[in-house]
Amino acid sequence: MNKEITVKSEKVFEGKIINLRVDTVELQNQKYAKREIVEHKGASAVIAINENNELILVKQYRKAVEEFLLELPAGKINVAEEPRECAFRELREETGYEAEKITEIYEIYSSPGFSNEKIHLFIAENLTLTTTNFDDDENIEVLIINKEEAVKMLESGQITDSKTLVGILFWLKMNTEN
Repeated sequence: MNKEITVKSEKVFEGKIINLRVDTVELQNQKYAKREIVEHKGASAVIAINENNELILVKQYRKAVEEFLLELPAGKINVAEEPRECAFRELREETGYEAEKITEIYEIYSSPGFSNEKIHLFIAENLTLTTTNFDDDENIEVLIINKEEAVKMLESGQITDSKTLVGILFWLKMNTEN
């Protein structure tokens, strides 16, 4: 199995959140192909567990899929911000909770077939409720669910966001090991 060698790269679009480039790559059989790549600076997502061993989710409208989605609190990493700082910030902004302890458990790619976005997945414990601080363009509802509700949501297909699926499955596995 060989790597694809980039022979040409052209930036097509530069935005606030993403950039788009088209790479021409040489394949192992000396043929060439085009690859459309979405560049993203990365994000952090948080599995936030309260004192009752319940999971905190957010519900928000996602224009790209024209649906309200249930998700882990998450957001893009700002310039010069570390993934852990982003996790603390997004948890506080979106849910109003502050965590005493945040531990990174995974780094996952959201859709590596066309994007380089890496999501740093953290687990947050020892939470304290403060106040939310939504971004101007955010309209978020906070939900708190227990293990049984999480299983029902997974089984019924209510959870369709990939980072949230990974996070909930990790949390459920944690609960079976304790």
